[in-house]
Amino acid sequence: MEVVNALGRRKAAIARIYVNDGKGKIVVNNKNLKDYFPLQQLQYIVNQPLALTNAEGKYDIKVNLCGGGESKVRPKLYV
Repeated sequence: MEVVNALGRRKAAIARIYVNDGKGKIVVNNKNLKDYFPLQQLQYIVNQPLALTNAEGKYDIKVNLCGGGESKVRPKLYV
Protein backbone atom coordinates (compact mmCIF):
# COMPACT_ATOMS: atom_id res chain seq x y z
CA MET A 1 0.00 0.00 0.00
CA GLU A 2 1.28 3.45 -0.81
CA VAL A 3 1.23 6.24 1.74
CA VAL A 4 -2.23 7.74 2.22
CA ASN A 5 -2.32 11.26 3.59
CA ALA A 6 -5.06 13.57 4.83
CA LEU A 7 -5.22 17.16 5.94
CA GLY A 8 -7.61 18.54 8.54
CA ARG A 9 -8.09 22.15 9.60
CA ARG A 10 -10.07 23.85 12.32
CA LYS A 11 -9.62 27.49 13.21
CA ALA A 12 -5.83 27.92 13.59
CA ALA A 13 -5.03 24.20 13.98
CA ILE A 14 -3.77 22.02 11.15
CA ALA A 15 -3.37 18.23 11.27
CA ARG A 16 -1.51 16.26 8.61
CA ILE A 17 -1.88 12.49 8.85
CA TYR A 18 0.11 9.88 6.90
CA VAL A 19 -0.95 6.21 6.96
CA ASN A 20 0.93 3.28 5.45
CA ASP A 21 1.31 -0.45 6.04
CA GLY A 22 3.31 -1.28 9.12
CA LYS A 23 3.25 -2.70 12.60
CA GLY A 24 1.02 -0.24 14.43
CA LYS A 25 3.51 2.49 15.27
CA ILE A 26 1.85 5.87 15.89
CA VAL A 27 4.03 8.99 15.94
CA VAL A 28 2.69 12.45 16.79
CA ASN A 29 4.97 15.44 16.14
CA ASN A 30 8.02 13.12 16.07
CA LYS A 31 7.14 11.64 19.48
CA ASN A 32 5.82 8.20 20.30
CA LEU A 33 2.07 8.13 21.04
CA LYS A 34 2.70 7.30 24.71
CA ASP A 35 5.14 10.21 25.06
CA TYR A 36 2.86 12.75 23.36
CA PHE A 37 -0.30 11.52 25.11
CA PRO A 38 0.82 10.37 28.58
CA LEU A 39 -2.74 9.79 29.83
CA GLN A 40 -4.29 6.38 29.12
CA GLN A 41 -7.64 8.02 28.36
CA LEU A 42 -6.16 10.05 25.49
CA GLN A 43 -4.30 7.02 24.11
CA TYR A 44 -7.57 5.09 24.20
CA ILE A 45 -9.38 7.84 22.28
CA VAL A 46 -6.70 7.84 19.58
CA ASN A 47 -6.66 4.04 19.26
CA GLN A 48 -10.44 3.57 19.43
CA PRO A 49 -11.15 3.91 15.66
CA LEU A 50 -8.39 1.38 14.92
CA ALA A 51 -9.82 -1.07 17.45
CA LEU A 52 -13.35 -0.74 16.09
CA THR A 53 -12.18 -1.52 12.55
CA ASN A 54 -9.82 -4.35 13.61
CA ALA A 55 -6.89 -2.37 12.19
CA GLU A 56 -4.67 -2.28 15.29
CA GLY A 57 -1.12 -3.28 14.44
CA LYS A 58 -1.71 -3.15 10.68
CA TYR A 59 -0.75 0.45 9.88
CA ASP A 60 1.92 2.94 10.84
CA ILE A 61 0.52 6.41 11.38
CA LYS A 62 2.46 9.66 11.43
CA VAL A 63 0.70 12.85 12.57
CA ASN A 64 1.94 16.42 12.33
CA LEU A 65 -0.05 18.86 14.45
CA CYS A 66 0.49 22.60 14.52
CA GLY A 67 -1.37 25.69 15.63
CA GLY A 68 -4.22 26.09 18.05
CA GLY A 69 -2.07 25.56 21.14
CA GLU A 70 -0.96 22.24 22.58
CA SER A 71 -3.70 22.03 25.19
CA LYS A 72 -6.36 22.60 22.52
CA VAL A 73 -4.91 20.26 19.86
CA ARG A 74 -4.12 17.21 22.01
CA PRO A 75 -7.67 16.19 22.92
CA LYS A 76 -8.93 16.87 19.38
CA LEU A 77 -6.79 14.28 17.60
CA TYR A 78 -8.86 11.32 16.50
CA VAL A 79 -6.93 9.07 14.13
